Amino acid sequence: MSEQPSPNNKVSTSQVRSLAIIWVVLTVLVGVGTFFGLFWAFGGLDGSDADTKTSAEVVIDPGSANAVASDDAKAITEPTSTAQVELEPTFTESATDIPATPSPEVLPSDTPIVESNDAVPTVQPVEPTIAVPNPTVTTAPVVVASSGGFGLGGQVIHGGLLALDKMQAMKMSWVKIQNYDLAGATIEGDISNAHNNGLKILVSIKDNANHYRITAPDYQEQFIQYLERVAALGADAIEVWNEPNLDREWPADQMGGANYTALLKKAYPRIKAANPNTMVVSAALSPTGAFSGGCGSIGSVYGCDDKPFLQAMVNAGALNYLDCVGMHYNEGLLPPSATSGDPRGSSQHYTRYFKGMLDTYGAILGGARSICLTEIGYLSGEEWGYLPSAFSWNPSSAINMTVAQHAEYLGQAVSLARQSGNIRLFIIFNVDFAILKTMEDDPQAGYSLIRPNQSCPTCSAISAAMP
Repeated sequence: MSEQPSPNNKVSTSQVRSLAIIWVVLTVLVGVGTFFGLFWAFGGLDGSDADTKTSAEVVIDPGSANAVASDDAKAITEPTSTAQVELEPTFTESATDIPATPSPEVLPSDTPIVESNDAVPTVQPVEPTIAVPNPTVTTAPVVVASSGGFGLGGQVIHGGLLALDKMQAMKMSWVKIQNYDLAGATIEGDISNAHNNGLKILVSIKDNANHYRITAPDYQEQFIQYLERVAALGADAIEVWNEPNLDREWPADQMGGANYTALLKKAYPRIKAANPNTMVVSAALSPTGAFSGGCGSIGSVYGCDDKPFLQAMVNAGALNYLDCVGMHYNEGLLPPSATSGDPRGSSQHYTRYFKGMLDTYGAILGGARSICLTEIGYLSGEEWGYLPSAFSWNPSSAINMTVAQHAEYLGQAVSLARQSGNIRLFIIFNVDFAILKTMEDDPQAGYSLIRPNQSCPTCSAISAAMP
């Protein structure tokens, strides 16, 4: 049997209505309470503005590696430091056509030429990664020439200074090295070694392997960048090329004073920007009268006499792009005071005589610039008893001169140069070639102050000529 419901448990209509109302009220209260509870938990109306920004307004923190921009905004990468970063520029000089024949000479520059103090301070070597200036400088700078002062030095076979004690005994304050390979890796050490031993350094720079390209714009840029590097390393003086009046050093179809000056015009401001204390010396010319007062060929050799070449440089404005005019004198057979009596042919030609060279160059320069003798030497083959035919110039002596004459003439030349008043630098060629070379290796060993037996007869003569 099933149990029947009791009539006393029946729910009335009014009770159902009351229960429904109570349920609705409770539901509303719980919902409202839940809403305000959640609203309060998430910050309510007191939240920060930064937390309610839209994604398009998000600022990317450049210091955060995880910063991400929204689809509506692009991240902009900024440097993490406000300091300016200096970068080395890449030089890209526009190519220009070089004429197949020497350019016609132009009138001298109107840029004033003023004499000033000769002092060239010794600078300490600096890192070669110094940024260099824009290479498009073309205006003629106002440059300053030297007046007074005299620097004595010697060319060495390399920067190791094999005869430093002898150089110091002769009161030398300069050393010269010749750099003929732009890939050479020792230049920084050579400069530092000179400075560490109390010497200033002249670096004569040419490029044996690429001399025929020296007028090509792209190669000139490469060459000038190397000059900048050497200046920035602390070179006290730079000689820009070597003997450009001979085709062994300069292309024959581009030879001339105006074309060499064009190189100086590009190189001078760039060297000075890299190191304003570096003295710029023009390439010393080969002293010669073999080309009949102009340019031409003798057999297979093409060249120009140095006198018209230097005059053409002056006419082209070269004196505004150099601090000192380079000069060589290394073929003398007589005392430096002599003005006649050379035993060779053309005995009256100025190149036979030290004084003739000084007077000729001085007349062309007119006192506007001083002279830097980047090579002066006398050749004796006494210890060997002979000289190769190309170096045996004295018809009355197979050795040109004795070692005693070699010492006497150099001492006298130092005295005359000091007295002249227009010689800024006097570099003896050479100090030490005979230490490492024999006459068979290189006849230039015969110029050496240090003789094959390691003696230095010239040291006392030169020391006596210096104050």
